[in-house]
Amino acid sequence: MATLVLAEHDNLHVKPSTLHTITAAMKLGQQVTVLIAGQNCTSVATEAAALKGVDEVLLADDAAYSHFLAENMAALIAKLSPSYSHILAPATSFGKNILPRAAGLSDCAQISDVLGIESLDTFIRPIYAGNAIATVRSADKIKFITVRSTAFESTASTGGSGMVKKIESAGNIGISTFVGAELSKSERPELTAARIVVSGGRGVGSGENFKTIIEPLADKLGAAVGASRAAVDAGYVPNDYQVGQTGKVVAPDLYIAVGISGAIQHLAGMKGSKTIVAINKDADAPIFAVADYGIVGDLFTIVPELIKNL
Repeated sequence: MATLVLAEHDNLHVKPSTLHTITAAMKLGQQVTVLIAGQNCTSVATEAAALKGVDEVLLADDAAYSHFLAENMAALIAKLSPSYSHILAPATSFGKNILPRAAGLSDCAQISDVLGIESLDTFIRPIYAGNAIATVRSADKIKFITVRSTAFESTASTGGSGMVKKIESAGNIGISTFVGAELSKSERPELTAARIVVSGGRGVGSGENFKTIIEPLADKLGAAVGASRAAVDAGYVPNDYQVGQTGKVVAPDLYIAVGISGAIQHLAGMKGSKTIVAINKDADAPIFAVADYGIVGDLFTIVPELIKNL
């Protein structure tokens, strides 16, 4: 049997989350096939075929997949699923939206947010907001798995020799329609792919303080900007900044937490970071328990001083 990886892309390029998912697929020791479903995405298929570890690329080029509607994408995956023992997707909003529906159509359970692969039927995943790690074994005929990309290295962008094969579309099943999208645009790195992340919490105090305290530090470091759920709920920043169990999971080389207490929900989304720096006036804040470096003090004094000395 073989492993199928659902590629996340924008009809122009493969997204980094896919490269991590391919690494996870390679650990299964089977042929790795990548599915590119989109519109006018031949260049994406060519790019995917060059990725190290990819043996074959399936290209489904159809207007039905132009906006990656879960209903249409899941129908295609379910149609292909009998040929594969494992179907993987990134545990991003893209994968989380599509794969559960595909698993349901195939009468299989999904194994979510996998951190490690023990064997063809045994996997490691977090539970209780990452406070416990479970080893689970699946007896399903097809294993549908979403992969936490931060747990696996990225495969090389070259070195592969996959063949691109065009396949027939499953078509538009007609139960959902794309209406529109409101996209936030920024010159900063994408949050989930950034090497450095500067995040602010409720302690930052306001959206204006985010602009005068957090963003200048991020720009000085070439970093992405993140936030705790408390800061998002308070309206300081948009919800696509949120890092945590119900937000985005990040594992950058450097994570700077400013005015973040360190609630379990937030720690679940960032404690895999290689180096964590915490700035908080409360010496007993839980964030210091996971931080590699901690600064106890007033962020409104410390951060401007830090910016000045960078």
